[in-house]
Amino acid sequence: MMQRVFAAAALVSAIACSGSTPTAPSLPARQQLVLAPGQSAAVQGSPFALRFDGVEGDSRCPADAFCVLGGDAVVRVSVLTATSAQAYELRTAIMQPFTYADMTVSLVQLDPYPFSARPIEPADYRATLLVTR
Repeated sequence: MMQRVFAAAALVSAIACSGSTPTAPSLPARQQLVLAPGQSAAVQGSPFALRFDGVEGDSRCPADAFCVLGGDAVVRVSVLTATSAQAYELRTAIMQPFTYADMTVSLVQLDPYPFSARPIEPADYRATLLVTR
């Protein structure tokens, strides 16, 4: 009888330690998004999405030119919720992120990089955004 009690206790202990109990899903600490103008993507574990609205004033120094200043491009991004849209600007020159709720959104990269002989069509831009908690 004592062996059965011991075996049952060992079995319950093994099941409890096996990690098979359900747990709440963990939210990602980092998510990287690559978006085209007008494209949006849900932010994992959050009730909002990010939309890349477009680029304004791309004055970045072309890769095949010599410039005294590096220039700047303004990347327009919106945070979308079920009831609203909040617009933000990210700049290539200063790369300062913005914060919304408990998330920080940073501009990692804006492609393509300009060349003097090839203008960039607005639809060709791709913004790489990093969302962190």
